[in-house]
Amino acid sequence: MVGRSPYDWVEYGESGRVRSVDEVVGELAPLLEGVELEVVSFRSVASTGIAWRDWVELARLVRNLAATRPDAHGIVITHGTASLEETAWFLDLVVRCPLPVVLVGAQRPPNTAGSDAAPNLRAALAVAVAPAARDLGVVVAMDNYIHCARDVRKTSNFALDAFESGEFGPLGRVDPDGRVVLRRSLPNARAAPLAAALACDVPPRVDLALSYAGADGTAIDAFVRAGARALVSVGMPPGRCTPAERAALRGAVAAGVLVVQSSRAPRGAVVTQQYNRSDGIVSGGDLAPNKLRIFLMAALGAGLAPAAIGEMLHDF
Repeated sequence: MVGRSPYDWVEYGESGRVRSVDEVVGELAPLLEGVELEVVSFRSVASTGIAWRDWVELARLVRNLAATRPDAHGIVITHGTASLEETAWFLDLVVRCPLPVVLVGAQRPPNTAGSDAAPNLRAALAVAVAPAARDLGVVVAMDNYIHCARDVRKTSNFALDAFESGEFGPLGRVDPDGRVVLRRSLPNARAAPLAAALACDVPPRVDLALSYAGADGTAIDAFVRAGARALVSVGMPPGRCTPAERAALRGAVAAGVLVVQSSRAPRGAVVTQQYNRSDGIVSGGDLAPNKLRIFLMAALGAGLAPAAIGEMLHDF
């Protein structure tokens, strides 16, 4: 997007000007010495408007590029920051790509003062061509840090260092000379455990129910009536909701809805416990609520049974 003035850092979306990736890359080049870019246009859409079909088609494109570009070293996906972490996580669940896949965005439009667009894109390119990044799965490169898709969260509305990885921190960084430094490894790489979800054209409905003092079960009951296949209860820390919500969640379980308990707290896990098991509720671990939702959508879309989903969740 194009800002209307040097300090249009807030309402640039209202300018009505959206440039193609070719224009952006052409304006910012040269970005990284020795790297040749092949620009592939997918679609121009505000990141607040991205939905299941966009994810599925983007995943298919990534798989196709990896299969048909034998000389490519990596794939960089430019993305709006509002839902960047969600797209990264979906791709990580459904695509096992032999090439590094790096998502990148900017907090300020390229034509505004202090823009992070060029530095972020340069860092993403450095990660995409780094041999060590081939085993990291899908990652996010922002503010010269490398984040795994599972942990990364946008934690600030406007700050340039808006993306963080919580308790365990980023995987590494990109130095000013373009060198990639990795300081944290990941468990064994997953082989696209939910790739079968890409065959699902209509996503299973999964909703989030946010707990707060005095909340009743109205939202939960409404989600069940609307056809929710699963619900994520975003409880008050350490993962408990109000008595009225709890009663509604029991009703949802009785109706055949898969219910997962998470927490509003950004640190720590909702551990497996009798409190949840006794009501047929799955403990959500330390996945962020929005990522729990995506995991459940993908798992249900892949045709997994609720019991199998609960077991798989413990591996994430």
